[in-house]
Amino acid sequence: MSSESAFEEPLIELRRRIEELEGYPEGSGHEREIAGLRRQLAERTGEIYGSLTRWQKTLVARNSERPYTLDYVEALTEDWIELHGDRAFADDAAIVAGLARFRGRSVAVIGHQKGRGTKERIARNFGQPRPEGYRKALRILRLAERFGLPVLTFIDTPGAYPGIDAEERGQAEAIARNLIEMSGLRVPIVVTVTGEGGSGGALALGVGDRVLILEYGVYSVISPEGCAAILWKDQEKKAQAAEAMKVTALDLIELGVVDEIVPEPPGGAHTDPREAARLVGDAIERVLVELEKLPIDRLLAERYARFRSLGVFEGS
Repeated sequence: MSSESAFEEPLIELRRRIEELEGYPEGSGHEREIAGLRRQLAERTGEIYGSLTRWQKTLVARNSERPYTLDYVEALTEDWIELHGDRAFADDAAIVAGLARFRGRSVAVIGHQKGRGTKERIARNFGQPRPEGYRKALRILRLAERFGLPVLTFIDTPGAYPGIDAEERGQAEAIARNLIEMSGLRVPIVVTVTGEGGSGGALALGVGDRVLILEYGVYSVISPEGCAAILWKDQEKKAQAAEAMKVTALDLIELGVVDEIVPEPPGGAHTDPREAARLVGDAIERVLVELEKLPIDRLLAERYARFRSLGVFEGS
């Protein structure tokens, strides 16, 4: 664990000790100690997570044990069929997309996938999509519209891949095309920021009728490191940048960028992925029920108005 994440070390040690004791045979007299450790864990978790800085919340959002899109698919859907490729260049593993059944309704699901372990992370490019990933997403969006399926998107990316090959294949155009198409897509769209939402790489899946964010998620136009490098020419000022940028869920709900904060289990989604998925599923289902009651023309008008209202400016 890096020194930056040292705030979690006491909690990790308590969880490790509890797991160790739970492996002992029943009747060996350790139950009282486990109960005491669990109380201590709950108290310390409340203390630590109740006073996290914006930078520390960014680190929680990036925790590699947090659930990713495929974890939510497994926990919340049935009959998942993943679809591959953009029908033009290649398949991009940084974005997963497909069709599934979510609590009794057919849906299209699209989301970033960072991967776990070095091999998978490299294969998924650490969750940084190339243009073909966004074009694959667009293909599924159009498919969803054709068959009248609600769309669920899950955002968790540091940003779009900035490599030369991505630029050569039209990275900016691919992102812009998704923004245009999602703005007018004639089916309900529910967006959930599950970890970090970075720049246009996130926004390309982020135009929806409702935008949810997990309690320790972050969403910003640039990473705190990138902001610090530009403004102060020093990435070490990333914590200062995070404070200035107001990237956390509480900041975003106050600014009107997101519509709802989805609570996480104590200590973050990575401590109880199944419970985190249940909370996300309940929020999505409730929002979908609301959206499905709206006539399509009203849905589109409200979607347009929602994004037009973002930001504050003064004119002469």
